[in-house]
Amino acid sequence: MEEETLELVMKSSSVLEKGRGGKLELTVDEVVEDYVGSFGFSQLVHVFLVSLAWIFDSQNTLVTIFSDAQPASWKCTSNACTGDARDVCRQVPGTWEWVGGNTSSTIAEWGLVCDRKFLAAVPACLFFLGSLFGSAFYGWLADSHLGRKRAVLLSCLLTSMTGFVTSLAPNIWVYALLRFANGFARSGIGICCLVLSTEAVGRKWRGQVGQYGFFFFTAGFLSLPLIAYPTRTYWRNIYKIMSLPPLLYSLLILPLVSESPRWLLVKGRSKEALDVLRRYARLNGKTLPPNLCLAEPSAAKTGAVTKMNLWTTTWAAKRMVTVMIAGFGIGFVYYGVQLNVENLNFNLYFTVALNAMMEIPAVFIGSVLLSFTNRRLLFSQSAYIAGLSCIICIIFSRGGRKGDGSKGSWPQLTIEALGFMAASTAFDVLYIYCVELFPTNVRNFAVSMLRQALMLGASIAPLLVALGRLSPSLSFLIFGVLSIFSGVVSFWLPETKNSPLYETLEQQEEEEKYNSVSKEATIELPK
Repeated sequence: MEEETLELVMKSSSVLEKGRGGKLELTVDEVVEDYVGSFGFSQLVHVFLVSLAWIFDSQNTLVTIFSDAQPASWKCTSNACTGDARDVCRQVPGTWEWVGGNTSSTIAEWGLVCDRKFLAAVPACLFFLGSLFGSAFYGWLADSHLGRKRAVLLSCLLTSMTGFVTSLAPNIWVYALLRFANGFARSGIGICCLVLSTEAVGRKWRGQVGQYGFFFFTAGFLSLPLIAYPTRTYWRNIYKIMSLPPLLYSLLILPLVSESPRWLLVKGRSKEALDVLRRYARLNGKTLPPNLCLAEPSAAKTGAVTKMNLWTTTWAAKRMVTVMIAGFGIGFVYYGVQLNVENLNFNLYFTVALNAMMEIPAVFIGSVLLSFTNRRLLFSQSAYIAGLSCIICIIFSRGGRKGDGSKGSWPQLTIEALGFMAASTAFDVLYIYCVELFPTNVRNFAVSMLRQALMLGASIAPLLVALGRLSPSLSFLIFGVLSIFSGVVSFWLPETKNSPLYETLEQQEEEEKYNSVSKEATIELPK
């Protein structure tokens, strides 16, 4: 209580000092907390409209679960076909066909089985590699030139265009290149929407607001079986259907969204930033003081974006590398487990829907725990649970291969679903953690670097899934080990619960040094 009282007195005296001379100069954090409201009606609408774009991100990321799936069964069409043989690779070409037709998936249409089975993993690998490069591009673009809102607009338009063109691919190689382009295009949606949402609310709501976006990612995931089932005989239609929503969103909904006031302030556009905050306050039923002006970061006052760079600042570079290592493992597991569902020998639509539904409690539990739990602890524990679940799946694996007639194991499916829920929690929390670890002028770039690490892990996962068609146990073992490793790495990161969002690297370095010294002095005081 004494510490809270002292903090309140210091804050009041700071405001009084800033108010002298006729102007009330406050930071964006102070305006949001004291006048706009941490999370009012205006921010709720803002977060909702921004988060809708996560649906398209999810759909374009996970569509290959259906479009590139190996059909469940085949049948003989000639007497030369030996019905006793369970392996389709032993059959004479032209004597058999896939049940459901040769246009049900890319594997069926282009014959990506037997000695060509690893070609089936190429489009998904290139998609995630495209996302890796796109994350760096959009992170730089959103921080330095376009801002968060226009970066989302560009990403949605390109996602719509590349998705439609993918449906016209004439062969596996053109299809793979178009998946790369689609991955590059969609990568700006997640990182920019996350930052645009969290920068509009008070510090105690950042974790929950970041999680809300993942509800919509889950909604997109859950919508895939509903889109894929009616188009199950012609895989190209699923891409055509998915290309329409991001276009409509760009034209009808995104114009209603405001740019981040923090980004506007860092770019020296303080009047526009104040206008955005006034709009938020008005919709919340509040008003800002007429003499209010925003305290600009020191770098903005001198006309420079920053004298420091994330990679040339030692503490920030070490922090970024640690986040990326943790992100690589979680990205590998999170996307790999989803793509690996076809190796469980259950109905594909049912398994995907089950995994999608497991994301709902994952997001809900993450939102609740983020309100009072340390970020580092929550991330590491979720990663451990995901890793152990994957390893336990080996025990219940029956060793069956795709299409050999064996049935899946219900205990394995249950444990896999629980493990995926934990991986989903770790994945979501890591994004929120990254937002809080870095200041505004490099935040989008930092999140984009995390996204690159996640996508690098995800780009390797399809190869393991292809291997899993031969040895499911090996794929689960690798998933488990990498997940546990990611949890261990996180212990080299600082805790960020209830910490402020800084505007520049210089400011964050000074404040964190000051806070560190203050804590040491507090500990030594009773002696």
